[in-house]
Amino acid sequence: MITETTPIAMDIAGLQAFVTIADSGSFSLAAERLHLTQPAVSKRLAALEAELDTRLFDRLGRAVRLTEAGGVLLSRALRILAELDDTRRALRNLSGVVTGPLTLATSHHIGLHRLPPVLRIFSSRYPQVRLDMRFMDSELAGAAVLRGEVDLAVITLPPRLEPPLEVLPLWPDPLIAIASPAHPLAEPIAVTPERLSQYPAILPSEATFTRRIIEEGLARLGVTPLVAFSTNYLETIKMMVAVGLGWSILPRTMRDADLVELNVDGLRLERALGVVRHTGRTLSNAARAILDTLRE
Repeated sequence: MITETTPIAMDIAGLQAFVTIADSGSFSLAAERLHLTQPAVSKRLAALEAELDTRLFDRLGRAVRLTEAGGVLLSRALRILAELDDTRRALRNLSGVVTGPLTLATSHHIGLHRLPPVLRIFSSRYPQVRLDMRFMDSELAGAAVLRGEVDLAVITLPPRLEPPLEVLPLWPDPLIAIASPAHPLAEPIAVTPERLSQYPAILPSEATFTRRIIEEGLARLGVTPLVAFSTNYLETIKMMVAVGLGWSILPRTMRDADLVELNVDGLRLERALGVVRHTGRTLSNAARAILDTLRE
């Protein structure tokens, strides 16, 4: 039986299998992530449980749930694996060669509109780097950096961020109110905040950093938007606005001939796009190189 004071010295492969099962909630998904067969993952976990003389998961049909002992082990296992990864990076960095794996998380919007020229330059300079791109919401990408699942996140930066995470702003991204040319608000005269409140809005989802920035800006004008629909995908919002289903606030770079900018009295909004990194982890040479490329 393990407790908070039990010394931990065990096979790294078994720990990796245990952590992956706990994160995915499934032996089959864990096997897929680890590029192993399910019997191989089960064997590694069984060896770990035998070594610790305790059950780490309760099997509930196809689902698995951590036992009390598994919960105690999980935080320790994550620290052990993070320290091991950090040590490997520090040792590889001694060579000065830019090579090896690099895992980046980014949002779909940034991946489509900002990263292609950067990645083109980076891949031509450093062909030996194995780049793993993971597309997810900015909020999830920041959490993935905190957990050590990715090296860096290139995302919409949050209005506030706590250590051990730090941000590197890269691109200012002005936000504007938009509508279709046929929308009642699409007039050459200025739109008052009160009038804006009277029409349905289509905004990013509530949990997103962008929605928080928008709501804080509208609140300063005394506007409570009449939200008819929300989604994490800005391209979907753009389409819905273009066909006349409501107004929205989107990056100025997304405006095209199907949209007009609304002249809303007092509305000045901007979000920042950039990199989030974990200050407690050593950056690989590849991560340092992508940061240098992003700054150019």
